[in-house]
Amino acid sequence: MSSDNEPEEIMWQGRFITAKRKGKWEYVARARGIRAAVILAVEDNHVLLVEQYRVPLGAPCIELPAGLIGDQDTGEDALTSAARELEEETGYRAAKLDIIGEFFSSPGMVSESFTLVRASGLTRVGDGGGVDGENILVHRVALDQLPAFVADKRAEGCVVDVKLLMLPGMVV
Repeated sequence: MSSDNEPEEIMWQGRFITAKRKGKWEYVARARGIRAAVILAVEDNHVLLVEQYRVPLGAPCIELPAGLIGDQDTGEDALTSAARELEEETGYRAAKLDIIGEFFSSPGMVSESFTLVRASGLTRVGDGGGVDGENILVHRVALDQLPAFVADKRAEGCVVDVKLLMLPGMVV
C-alpha cells in the first residue's frame, strides 16, 4: 500500500537530521539535503577501515571511511567530499576516485542515501584519526584476514557496519 498521496509532515528537525511522518510511516532524513559519501579503499589486497565510537549504538563501530557531503561547504560534490574524508579519517590520499553508485542503507527507516566511491592509487600522507575529537582508529586489513579481524573486533565489543559485507571473503 503506497503513501505517495499522503502529505509529508516534519515532526522534529535538528542540525543534521529530521524526523518525518508520511501517512502511517515515521522515518528519519538528513536535514538540509545533506548526503553522505562512503569510500571503498581496496588496494594491494588490503582494505582501509575505520573504528569510531557511535553514540546511537553505544559502541565502537568498524566501518568504511565516510563523511557528509555539504556539511561544511554546500557546494561540495561527492568526489571532493570523499577525498577530504579519506584523508581526514585514514591519512591516505587517493590518486583516483570513481563513483560506484548511490545506495540506501536502511530504507525502511531512513531516507538517507550515500554515494559509494572507489579510491585507488593510495598514498599515506598523514596519521588520519578524523577531526574535532572524532578519535578514529585506522585499520589497514589484508582481505584474507578480514573475517578474523572482524571476529576479533566483535569479541572486543565493536559492532560492524553492514557495508563491510560487500568486501571479498566477508561472511556473517
